[in-house]
Amino acid sequence: MSKLRRQAGWLVLLLWFCSQGQGQESARSGRGLAYHRDELLEGPWVIQVVKIDRKNKGVELQTTLGGGNHLGIAPLSDQMKAFPRAQGRPIAAINGDYYRDEGPYTGDPKGLQIRNGELISAPCDWTALWVDADGNPHMTNVSSRFEARWGGESKISIGLNQERVASAAVLYTPAMGQTTKTKGGMEFILEPASTNALLKVGEEHQARVREIRDTGNSSIRTNTWVLSIGAQSPPTALPKVGGIVTISTETGPNIRGAKAAMGGGPALVRSGKVVPYREVAVRNPRSAVGWNKDHIFLVQVDGRRLNVSVGMTTAELSAYLQKIGCEEAMSLDGGGSSTCWVYGQVMNNPSEGFERSMANALVAVQKPK
Repeated sequence: MSKLRRQAGWLVLLLWFCSQGQGQESARSGRGLAYHRDELLEGPWVIQVVKIDRKNKGVELQTTLGGGNHLGIAPLSDQMKAFPRAQGRPIAAINGDYYRDEGPYTGDPKGLQIRNGELISAPCDWTALWVDADGNPHMTNVSSRFEARWGGESKISIGLNQERVASAAVLYTPAMGQTTKTKGGMEFILEPASTNALLKVGEEHQARVREIRDTGNSSIRTNTWVLSIGAQSPPTALPKVGGIVTISTETGPNIRGAKAAMGGGPALVRSGKVVPYREVAVRNPRSAVGWNKDHIFLVQVDGRRLNVSVGMTTAELSAYLQKIGCEEAMSLDGGGSSTCWVYGQVMNNPSEGFERSMANALVAVQKPK
């Protein structure tokens, strides 16, 4: 026998809550998510696998923020406790994108994030998962074409909810937090024309300039945005109080209508084939998301545990994802961040001995009835 495998059985989460008095029909319709702990001696590896039935439309993928409604960091279990119940009940989750872990912009994801339809973080022209309006997952490199325009001819490329250097411009929304945390530059306090100030991807948003400030660190109120332009980047003509600024959130490719998205990378499996990736072959704790036409998989591999689970290289993770049936798959943040949570508890052993605080997470949510 070339491989010795010891498998714990699938724990099927029926997603019905007896304490709430749901009936047999609810129990049947709630089926759709299973958890499996896979222990392979050839690593050795201990692997957590969450398998979501795509035919069950009562379960969907969403994302969270470490700060709740704004950027920040928090352990995965704390993010699940803070999950808004109006959006459903989290039943399984895995850590998300790479992120900034120090300084005033702690919790800024490296790449794209969309949370419940709201654009939180700009793409960085690398691998991202996004979920369309019908709940179908997609994986592609997504690039930002975000810009601000005013006065007919003036325009400038913009970042989103990130550090603004002197040679750049950034749009800040309430997802940033209470202030822009900037120094100097010109800041334009904007009032979105729509009563719903949520920034969405692939759209053009009109906003009126309410105020102009030149000291940085402007306040961000619930229904305002702040366009911050660095001292080394201003165009010839700047917006004026009362003027209209158009914010474009176009991306390449166009992902308009996406209701959830998470950056990460690299891509591991495309069209059922392992994606070659040059790397130093180091084994680390790993997290990934993958799918085929029938299921979505959240996969976490423990690491840095000698004789128990040593972690995987990117190539080993790709091969494992292909073996369990993924047609498409991408890596998420790993190392000490690698964490899998299922139905109220952390299922793996984080490599640092405790849950690391992280910027965001990918969550399987039971939709509200």
